[in-house]
Amino acid sequence: MIAWLIALPLIAVVAAVVRRLPVRRGRTALRWVLAANALLFTGALALLVVALDGQSAQAAVPTAQTTGSGSAALIGAAISVAGASIGAAIAVAYTGAAAVAALSERPELFGRAMVIVGLAEGIAIYGLVIAIILIGKA
Repeated sequence: MIAWLIALPLIAVVAAVVRRLPVRRGRTALRWVLAANALLFTGALALLVVALDGQSAQAAVPTAQTTGSGSAALIGAAISVAGASIGAAIAVAYTGAAAVAALSERPELFGRAMVIVGLAEGIAIYGLVIAIILIGKA
């Protein structure tokens, strides 16, 4: 819950910065984008520190079994799904645009184009499979 209380002002600041980006041009826009990325990275790092620091209070209590809570596996699962989804989105954007361009000239290429777009979507499925395996280990 504390992580969300820290994240909400950060999300509001990043949203305000991103809202102002279309007004800027050229190198100024690049500087604003880099500043927004640095701010977002700092906020994500702060959230990670807060999320991992919450376990230190539980570590003081001795238990009969000393197994980890699996938070590293859950973070790895989240990273694998996020990375695979972003990669699949980029791949589908490029292959989809190329497929539409090819179909406008030669409609008989529909089957081949859909296979290529489907292969790009498979990247997200691979990330999901890895996440399921990691969650099973947690």
